[in-house]
Amino acid sequence: MKTGESREFELTFPEDYHGKEVAGKVARFNVSLKQVTEPVLPEVDAEFAKALGIADGDIAKMRADVRANLEREVRRRTQTRVKDQVMKGLLEAGTVELPKSLVEIEIERLMEGMRRDLTARGMKPEDIPMPREAFEPEARKRVTLGLIVAELVRRESIAAKPEQIRAMVQDYAEAYERPEEVVKWYYSSPERLREMESIAAEENVVEWALDVAKAQDQQVNFDELMGNK
Repeated sequence: MKTGESREFELTFPEDYHGKEVAGKVARFNVSLKQVTEPVLPEVDAEFAKALGIADGDIAKMRADVRANLEREVRRRTQTRVKDQVMKGLLEAGTVELPKSLVEIEIERLMEGMRRDLTARGMKPEDIPMPREAFEPEARKRVTLGLIVAELVRRESIAAKPEQIRAMVQDYAEAYERPEEVVKWYYSSPERLREMESIAAEENVVEWALDVAKAQDQQVNFDELMGNK
Protein backbone atom coordinates (compact mmCIF):
# COMPACT_ATOMS: atom_id res chain seq x y z
CA MET A 1 0.00 0.00 0.00
CA LYS A 2 1.00 3.60 -0.63
CA THR A 3 0.06 6.76 1.20
CA GLY A 4 -3.56 7.64 0.46
CA GLU A 5 -4.52 4.14 -0.66
CA SER A 6 -7.41 2.20 0.93
CA ARG A 7 -8.21 -1.50 1.05
CA GLU A 8 -11.06 -3.64 2.28
CA PHE A 9 -10.73 -7.13 3.72
CA GLU A 10 -12.78 -9.65 5.66
CA LEU A 11 -11.80 -11.31 8.93
CA THR A 12 -13.55 -14.17 10.70
CA PHE A 13 -13.31 -14.00 14.50
CA PRO A 14 -12.60 -17.32 16.29
CA GLU A 15 -15.55 -19.11 17.88
CA ASP A 16 -13.88 -18.76 21.30
CA TYR A 17 -13.07 -15.05 20.88
CA HIS A 18 -13.40 -13.19 24.20
CA GLY A 19 -15.82 -10.66 22.71
CA LYS A 20 -18.92 -12.87 22.47
CA GLU A 21 -20.82 -10.32 20.41
CA VAL A 22 -18.47 -10.91 17.45
CA ALA A 23 -17.26 -14.47 18.13
CA GLY A 24 -17.60 -16.65 15.03
CA LYS A 25 -18.78 -13.73 12.89
CA VAL A 26 -17.25 -12.23 9.75
CA ALA A 27 -16.27 -8.57 9.91
CA ARG A 28 -15.36 -6.30 7.01
CA PHE A 29 -12.58 -3.79 7.59
CA ASN A 30 -11.70 -0.73 5.53
CA VAL A 31 -8.11 0.42 6.05
CA SER A 32 -6.60 3.66 4.74
CA LEU A 33 -2.88 4.42 4.85
CA LYS A 34 -2.54 8.00 6.05
CA GLN A 35 1.19 8.34 6.51
CA VAL A 36 4.43 6.37 6.36
CA THR A 37 7.09 7.34 8.89
CA GLU A 38 10.41 6.00 10.13
CA PRO A 39 12.22 6.43 13.45
CA VAL A 40 14.82 9.19 13.65
CA LEU A 41 17.51 9.05 16.30
CA PRO A 42 17.55 12.21 18.46
CA GLU A 43 20.65 14.28 19.07
CA VAL A 44 22.50 13.25 22.21
CA ASP A 45 22.53 16.62 23.90
CA ALA A 46 21.49 18.29 27.15
CA GLU A 47 17.81 18.36 26.17
CA PHE A 48 17.88 14.63 25.46
CA ALA A 49 19.53 13.99 28.82
CA LYS A 50 16.85 16.05 30.57
CA ALA A 51 14.15 14.02 28.81
CA LEU A 52 15.70 10.92 30.39
CA GLY A 53 15.47 12.40 33.86
CA ILE A 54 18.90 14.06 34.20
CA ALA A 55 17.80 17.41 35.60
CA ASP A 56 20.99 19.35 34.79
CA GLY A 57 21.35 17.84 31.31
CA ASP A 58 24.78 16.37 32.08
CA ILE A 59 25.48 13.96 29.20
CA ALA A 60 28.23 12.10 31.08
CA LYS A 61 25.84 11.53 33.96
CA MET A 62 23.19 10.33 31.52
CA ARG A 63 25.57 7.83 29.93
CA ALA A 64 26.60 6.54 33.36
CA ASP A 65 22.96 6.18 34.36
CA VAL A 66 22.07 4.30 31.16
CA ARG A 67 25.09 2.02 31.57
CA ALA A 68 24.19 1.25 35.20
CA ASN A 69 20.61 0.41 34.21
CA LEU A 70 21.75 -1.85 31.37
CA GLU A 71 24.26 -3.65 33.60
CA ARG A 72 21.55 -4.15 36.24
CA GLU A 73 19.13 -5.54 33.65
CA VAL A 74 21.78 -7.85 32.16
CA ARG A 75 22.63 -9.15 35.63
CA ARG A 76 18.98 -9.83 36.44
CA ARG A 77 18.28 -11.56 33.15
CA THR A 78 21.39 -13.69 33.52
CA GLN A 79 20.39 -14.66 37.05
CA THR A 80 16.87 -15.49 35.86
CA ARG A 81 18.18 -17.70 33.06
CA VAL A 82 20.52 -19.58 35.41
CA LYS A 83 17.77 -19.90 38.02
CA ASP A 84 15.35 -21.35 35.45
CA GLN A 85 17.93 -23.96 34.46
CA VAL A 86 18.63 -24.91 38.08
CA MET A 87 14.92 -25.20 38.92
CA LYS A 88 14.35 -27.34 35.85
CA GLY A 89 17.17 -29.60 36.99
CA LEU A 90 15.70 -29.90 40.49
CA LEU A 91 12.32 -30.82 39.02
CA GLU A 92 13.86 -33.51 36.83
CA ALA A 93 16.05 -34.89 39.63
CA GLY A 94 13.45 -35.34 42.34
CA THR A 95 10.03 -36.87 42.92
CA VAL A 96 7.71 -35.31 45.48
CA GLU A 97 4.34 -36.47 46.71
CA LEU A 98 2.11 -33.41 46.42
CA PRO A 99 -0.62 -32.68 48.98
CA LYS A 100 -3.83 -32.13 47.01
CA SER A 101 -4.77 -29.17 49.20
CA LEU A 102 -1.58 -27.27 48.24
CA VAL A 103 -2.21 -27.90 44.56
CA GLU A 104 -5.79 -26.63 44.88
CA ILE A 105 -4.62 -23.49 46.69
CA GLU A 106 -2.04 -22.82 43.98
CA ILE A 107 -4.63 -23.35 41.22
CA GLU A 108 -6.84 -20.73 42.87
CA ARG A 109 -3.90 -18.34 43.14
CA LEU A 110 -3.14 -18.75 39.44
CA MET A 111 -6.78 -18.24 38.51
CA GLU A 112 -7.00 -15.11 40.65
CA GLY A 113 -3.86 -13.77 39.00
CA MET A 114 -5.43 -14.39 35.60
CA ARG A 115 -8.60 -12.56 36.66
CA ARG A 116 -6.60 -9.53 37.79
CA ASP A 117 -4.63 -9.54 34.53
CA LEU A 118 -7.77 -9.69 32.41
CA THR A 119 -9.35 -6.88 34.42
CA ALA A 120 -6.22 -4.75 33.97
CA ARG A 121 -6.50 -5.32 30.20
CA GLY A 122 -10.06 -4.04 30.19
CA MET A 123 -11.71 -7.44 29.78
CA LYS A 124 -14.33 -9.14 31.91
CA PRO A 125 -12.97 -12.30 33.60
CA GLU A 126 -16.45 -13.82 33.73
CA ASP A 127 -16.54 -13.79 29.90
CA ILE A 128 -13.35 -15.84 29.57
CA PRO A 129 -13.48 -19.64 30.10
CA MET A 130 -11.03 -20.62 32.85
CA PRO A 131 -11.25 -24.38 33.48
CA ARG A 132 -9.36 -25.36 36.63
CA GLU A 133 -7.66 -28.26 34.89
CA ALA A 134 -5.90 -25.82 32.55
CA PHE A 135 -4.04 -24.39 35.55
CA GLU A 136 -3.18 -27.71 37.20
CA PRO A 137 0.15 -28.49 35.41
CA GLU A 138 1.63 -25.10 36.34
CA ALA A 139 0.22 -25.36 39.87
CA ARG A 140 1.78 -28.80 40.38
CA LYS A 141 5.11 -27.51 39.07
CA ARG A 142 5.09 -24.55 41.44
CA VAL A 143 4.11 -26.61 44.46
CA THR A 144 6.76 -29.20 43.67
CA LEU A 145 9.48 -26.55 43.38
CA GLY A 146 8.26 -24.87 46.54
CA LEU A 147 8.55 -28.09 48.53
CA ILE A 148 11.98 -28.93 47.07
CA VAL A 149 13.33 -25.44 47.76
CA ALA A 150 11.93 -25.43 51.31
CA GLU A 151 13.54 -28.81 52.05
CA LEU A 152 16.92 -27.73 50.66
CA VAL A 153 16.81 -24.48 52.62
CA ARG A 154 16.12 -26.45 55.80
CA ARG A 155 18.58 -29.27 55.16
CA GLU A 156 21.47 -27.08 54.00
CA SER A 157 20.77 -24.20 56.43
CA ILE A 158 20.70 -21.63 53.63
CA ALA A 159 17.75 -19.49 54.70
CA ALA A 160 17.87 -15.85 53.57
CA LYS A 161 19.52 -13.52 56.06
CA PRO A 162 18.11 -10.04 56.89
CA GLU A 163 21.10 -8.29 55.32
CA GLN A 164 20.68 -10.32 52.13
CA ILE A 165 17.01 -9.38 51.90
CA ARG A 166 17.79 -5.69 52.44
CA ALA A 167 20.50 -5.76 49.77
CA MET A 168 18.05 -7.33 47.33
CA VAL A 169 15.35 -4.77 48.11
CA GLN A 170 17.83 -1.92 47.64
CA ASP A 171 19.00 -3.39 44.34
CA TYR A 172 15.40 -3.57 43.11
CA ALA A 173 14.80 -0.01 44.32
CA GLU A 174 17.74 1.40 42.34
CA ALA A 175 15.73 1.05 39.13
CA TYR A 176 13.28 3.72 40.36
CA GLU A 177 13.54 7.48 40.58
CA ARG A 178 13.18 7.55 44.39
CA PRO A 179 14.83 4.35 45.67
CA GLU A 180 14.37 5.22 49.34
CA GLU A 181 10.59 5.34 48.92
CA VAL A 182 10.59 1.92 47.24
CA VAL A 183 12.60 0.47 50.13
CA LYS A 184 10.09 1.91 52.61
CA TRP A 185 7.24 0.47 50.52
CA TYR A 186 8.69 -3.04 50.77
CA TYR A 187 9.40 -2.80 54.48
CA SER A 188 5.94 -1.42 55.22
CA SER A 189 4.32 -4.74 54.26
CA PRO A 190 5.21 -8.12 55.86
CA GLU A 191 3.69 -9.85 52.83
CA ARG A 192 5.93 -7.99 50.36
CA LEU A 193 8.94 -8.65 52.57
CA ARG A 194 8.12 -12.36 52.74
CA GLU A 195 8.04 -12.42 48.96
CA MET A 196 11.55 -10.95 48.83
CA GLU A 197 12.68 -13.41 51.49
CA SER A 198 11.38 -16.27 49.34
CA ILE A 199 13.24 -14.95 46.27
CA ALA A 200 16.44 -14.59 48.31
CA ALA A 201 16.10 -18.17 49.60
CA GLU A 202 15.68 -19.40 46.02
CA GLU A 203 18.88 -17.58 45.06
CA ASN A 204 20.66 -19.38 47.91
CA VAL A 205 19.39 -22.68 46.54
CA VAL A 206 20.68 -21.74 43.08
CA GLU A 207 24.12 -20.95 44.51
CA TRP A 208 24.12 -24.23 46.43
CA ALA A 209 23.16 -26.18 43.31
CA LEU A 210 25.89 -24.52 41.24
CA ASP A 211 28.44 -25.48 43.90
CA VAL A 212 27.49 -29.16 43.96
CA ALA A 213 26.67 -29.59 40.28
CA LYS A 214 28.88 -29.50 37.20
CA ALA A 215 28.13 -26.09 35.75
CA GLN A 216 29.36 -24.95 32.36
CA ASP A 217 29.60 -21.31 31.30
CA GLN A 218 27.91 -20.35 28.05
CA GLN A 219 28.28 -17.12 26.11
CA VAL A 220 25.07 -15.35 25.15
CA ASN A 221 24.99 -12.23 23.00
CA PHE A 222 23.21 -9.12 24.23
CA ASP A 223 20.29 -9.23 21.80
CA GLU A 224 19.47 -12.84 22.65
CA LEU A 225 19.67 -12.17 26.39
CA MET A 226 17.37 -9.16 26.09
CA GLY A 227 14.86 -11.09 23.97
CA ASN A 228 15.50 -9.19 20.74
CA LYS A 229 15.98 -12.35 18.68
